[in-house]
Amino acid sequence: MIFIPERSTPLQARRLGIDSRQETIIYLRADSPVCRSEGFSALSRVLVNTEQSHIIATLNIITGEMLRRGQIGFSESAWQRLNLKTDDNIWLSHPRPVQSLSHVRAKVYGHTLDKPMFQEIINDIVDGHYADVHLAAFITACGDDKLDNNEITALTQAMIDSGSRIDWEQPMVIDKHCVGGLPGNRTTPIVVAILAASGLTMPKTSSRAITSPAGTADTMETMTEVSLTLEQMKQVVKDQGACLAWGGSVRLSPSDDILIQVERALDIDSEGQLIASVLSKKIAAGATHVLIDIPVGPTAKVRSKEAADKLADSFRVVAEKLGLIIKILYTDGSQPVGNGIGPALEARDVLAVLQNDDRAPQDLKQRAVSMAGAMLEMASVVTDGKGQEKALTVLESGLAWEKFCAICEAQGAVKQPTEAPYLFKMIAESTGTVRQIDNRRLAQVAKLAGAPLDPAAGLEIHIKLGQQVQPHTPLLTIHAESSGELNYAVEYLENHPEIICLTDQEDTSQ
Repeated sequence: MIFIPERSTPLQARRLGIDSRQETIIYLRADSPVCRSEGFSALSRVLVNTEQSHIIATLNIITGEMLRRGQIGFSESAWQRLNLKTDDNIWLSHPRPVQSLSHVRAKVYGHTLDKPMFQEIINDIVDGHYADVHLAAFITACGDDKLDNNEITALTQAMIDSGSRIDWEQPMVIDKHCVGGLPGNRTTPIVVAILAASGLTMPKTSSRAITSPAGTADTMETMTEVSLTLEQMKQVVKDQGACLAWGGSVRLSPSDDILIQVERALDIDSEGQLIASVLSKKIAAGATHVLIDIPVGPTAKVRSKEAADKLADSFRVVAEKLGLIIKILYTDGSQPVGNGIGPALEARDVLAVLQNDDRAPQDLKQRAVSMAGAMLEMASVVTDGKGQEKALTVLESGLAWEKFCAICEAQGAVKQPTEAPYLFKMIAESTGTVRQIDNRRLAQVAKLAGAPLDPAAGLEIHIKLGQQVQPHTPLLTIHAESSGELNYAVEYLENHPEIICLTDQEDTSQ
């Protein structure tokens, strides 16, 4: 039932075409009688009613002539959530207090939250009751190891219960996830193709990038459609045994996609929320067996064996509490994987490996084969120790490439990744050996170039650790879709020459 304030004069809706990401925003003139009568001011939280639905939105005040008196403007997210038409009647009032914010405040002060508290928070997030500032407070309150394993379990279950959950009616549904922090580590499309070609069921739903230059969904979107409905996903999996889709399009743990937007802006991806994000998506997507890839390296997300052990222990505890079988691999996180960093550039690497191109990055191929082999063993398709051999055979025979093409066609498209028109090459100035590559700053260069929002943006890296280079050897190439973003990336690169450290010949001989 929609509450409409009695005897109030409705406002007429106007679509302003303003992109406010996930946050719902409304706009009123500074001289609006509604502002005076209700006591609204800039950044007030307002209950917005139509005759069919309602949302809570943040109010912005306009002093110009964008709106006439009696009109109310809407951001794109607010317009779409209310499914509005021009001149629809709108009524405004004060919303009821959001009670779950008291739980957020409790967490800020170090208190432990239980499942009902997390459920209230997550439900309010999904219902749009939290502004970005509230989301930021919740994310920060849960960061820096402030969630214990019981809280992570409760948060994960709350995120699962807030959205859809898929039952594939299969005894085994397999999945994988990399915790991130390693640019170019795009093994998932290759692994999915190998496992589906081996007869396993792997409905892969992936997130878009949080703090990285590309997520699996971003990369796959340069090659096929990823915004599938649940029915479309089910049909693709029925036909091909696997899919490679964006999880946000089917409301699997929908709060996660909302939180990711703010985590990206804050550049925060805390351990507890990382585990809840990963496992809630996997369980909601119907997975029974999951491989967790934890890259470990000095500039990866996980920097030490001790930190990896702690994260792995939490993953195991939470997964066991939720009835999920997991296997954890520690992998080399000392340098980027493959040649490309950014959606289209990583897609080119994936295609080269699947097509058995002689120029394909061998480190990406080996990592994918290693993970696919471990998953074949976990699924008992082969005996222990035989997984990599099986995976390599499926890949090199062309069966994985055939399966990948079939999955893309079933999802509605087979596209070629685009190329960026603006390039800049970083050249070695002297002879030396590559001693260190800073993954985090390299990823920052790719993001400044426009990735992942500009699909063709990012960078190619032309060297590996331990490689000897001569003067004028290309070290990396920045790709951008606009000259302005190319300049941003180049300026950052020039201000951080230590991104790629070379040891000169004199140092090497000592």
